Amino acid sequence: MKKRSQLALLIAALLPASVLAKTIQGTVVNTQGSTISNAVIELEGSDIKVTTDKNGHFVIAKLNNELKELHIVAPGYAHLHRDITIDTDETRSVSFTLQRSPIEVIDIEATPIHMSAMESASPVSVLSSEQLRRQQAATLGDSLEKLPGVNTNFHGKVASTPIIRGLSGPRVLITQNGLDVSDVSRVGPDHSVASEASTAQQIEVLRGPATLFYGSGAIGGVVNIVDNRVPTDSTTRGEWNVEHNSVDNQKVASFNATTGTDSFAFYADAFWREADDYEVPVAADIDSNGEEHHGDYTVENSNEESDGFTVGASYLMDNGFIGIAVEQFNRQYGIPGHSHGDESEHSDEESVFADLEQTKVQLLGEFNLNNKWLNKVNLRAGHTDYEHAEIEGGAVGTTFKNETNELRIDLLHNQFSEWNGGFSFHYKNSDVEAQGEEAFTPPSETESFAVALMEERHFGDFLVQLGGRIERVELNASNVLLPSIDAHAHNESDEHDDHNHEEETNFTRVFDVEHEFTPVSLSAGVVWNFTPNYNLGLSVSRSERAPSASELLSFGPHIGTGTYEVGALFDLDEDGHLGLSEQTIDLETANNIDLTLRKTQGDVGFILNAFYNQVDNYYYQIDTGLFAESGHDHGDEEEGVDEHDHSSELPVYLFKTDDVILHGFEAQIAWQLTDEFKLDLFSDYVRARLKDGGDLPRTPPLRFGSELSYNSEKLSAHIHVTRYQDQDRTAPEETATDGYTLIDASVSYALSILNQDLSLYLKGTNLTDTEARVHSSFLKEIAPRPGRSFALGIRGYF
Repeated sequence: MKKRSQLALLIAALLPASVLAKTIQGTVVNTQGSTISNAVIELEGSDIKVTTDKNGHFVIAKLNNELKELHIVAPGYAHLHRDITIDTDETRSVSFTLQRSPIEVIDIEATPIHMSAMESASPVSVLSSEQLRRQQAATLGDSLEKLPGVNTNFHGKVASTPIIRGLSGPRVLITQNGLDVSDVSRVGPDHSVASEASTAQQIEVLRGPATLFYGSGAIGGVVNIVDNRVPTDSTTRGEWNVEHNSVDNQKVASFNATTGTDSFAFYADAFWREADDYEVPVAADIDSNGEEHHGDYTVENSNEESDGFTVGASYLMDNGFIGIAVEQFNRQYGIPGHSHGDESEHSDEESVFADLEQTKVQLLGEFNLNNKWLNKVNLRAGHTDYEHAEIEGGAVGTTFKNETNELRIDLLHNQFSEWNGGFSFHYKNSDVEAQGEEAFTPPSETESFAVALMEERHFGDFLVQLGGRIERVELNASNVLLPSIDAHAHNESDEHDDHNHEEETNFTRVFDVEHEFTPVSLSAGVVWNFTPNYNLGLSVSRSERAPSASELLSFGPHIGTGTYEVGALFDLDEDGHLGLSEQTIDLETANNIDLTLRKTQGDVGFILNAFYNQVDNYYYQIDTGLFAESGHDHGDEEEGVDEHDHSSELPVYLFKTDDVILHGFEAQIAWQLTDEFKLDLFSDYVRARLKDGGDLPRTPPLRFGSELSYNSEKLSAHIHVTRYQDQDRTAPEETATDGYTLIDASVSYALSILNQDLSLYLKGTNLTDTEARVHSSFLKEIAPRPGRSFALGIRGYF
């Protein structure tokens, strides 16, 4: 690397080769020669980290005699890596010059090795600071959807999970401080993620397979919510926020605070949110049967109430910390489209809502060791008790539960032949249960244990990252049901239909299912700094995933998706009857290639990424063309009702496997026009298809957008324009979706009152009041995006 050789010449000029030292001191400056305060200098492969003072000066003392890799980080600047050889007893003086980067470079905490958007072989994104506060929404998917490569499965504003490169559900893992969030959001789109963005510090997204770090449930990517619930220092700081939104009369309040003493640190946060049904920019409300009801401009049953709090404490030591945090998370939200018949009257008795409660305990620790082999141990342990009940007409219809225990231990070794990295041990046990008339998946227990190795090393202008992981996954379910159902096509004659009903029985077969899987993941990546300010990244991985319980064992009505789901353990015989499948239950295998070109410094920066992902034995649902009764009883049948009415029936969807190909790109360009003005451009696209022909359902369309920003000492303003193209590449029985353009804007003003730093802000979304239907949503026909909305708020910092 040229800059390293230049630094070596500088050091050689400063000191003769025979002079010896064990301290590094120096300054960090920008290209104009001005010193940079609060820059962080990290010693790679150790926990040594210092910060420059107001004069840009730093000192690192008590170093051994060997080559040291320094990592220099400062907000608004590109990261810098430098090698320093320590073989003396005196002080070595150096100077580091950082160049401006219009793309913010933030290290992620989701992995035990160093990764950032500009430096790692695998593509990552981070949403933090003002950008996170500007884009945060009531649901996780909606908060992240402006990141390249990330979309939302928008479910009437009350629930959403991220879609990463066309993949979601059991293929995208959602974690909090590196531990599984452990809800049931991966089972159905109407299940909310049990996590809150308003109290988070940053949200990290690993695009592409992240199984190396998190196991087979992360074959499509990882979203990690980072907060300070287990504090790592005792500096007194915090923030609070109050906001009101016009489109749904939403009111939000939140705060988080950290304080402590030399040896103990304490943390607390809380939030509260309340919202009514949201308004939509159409002149008619369309119910789940496709009927229009004029004069009603809201999406029915899209209201919510949420609250939660967290308390945490840590014991701070000279060589690390250990702490514990307890969170209580509560949410009640309506479920739009959750209907079993005519909802034209929108009666209160017909409305369905979810009552969610979760208690989460996390134990986190980091220990720096004075050991011949190990220099650091990271400990993460968690217990989660989750429950949500779906309530209709005041009575509980279905209850979902998830009790999870998890343990992660990372053992990071001392630098060995300039390699940095270590081993990771991961254990997780999840006991998932659903009870009630819509419990389409039987109770099951999934237990996994994994060992992983991750290493990286600089070879001149090349950074090499290698890793492998092997895990053992056991899935046990003792009450798998195969009921006898009247699955039939709607084009059958009435006489045949009557005959089927006459022969229908209530006989149900019960099975005890045990499956064991051994997924193996391998990854290799290289980043080449081929010329100053530019690098080229290549990442190749082979990842395996064990199928989830819902993909294998489902058999029943899933009202959230409007389907009767049947798992891959079952199949249709030649006569069209559902029975046990003779197909082998096998692992899903993804072979992924990522190629990335980046410009890291200067007034213009960019990240251009192309990917190709072939997934063999991909589990997905097909429309069988059959229909089955939902099994939901609203009372006695009324007189005069057509006995051949199909309104209470659901289409039968069967999980099967096939080979699929997903390929596409993400592009991000940032241009710092002046010190105050910046222009950001982005685009992303994914093509998701069956290898032998055909398209996967609900694939997000091509989109591109821009954001013009103005930032001064007091005033900040942003205008964001996103264009979603038409999506006409659809699966059978799926309809095309028209394109649309969304325009959002925000402005904030900073002021200080009574030594309190405040920020007043106004946000406007969908300013043109465009009718926008999300193609990846199960509710696109009845729940478009909200109409024009304005949010007014105030945020304080201390």
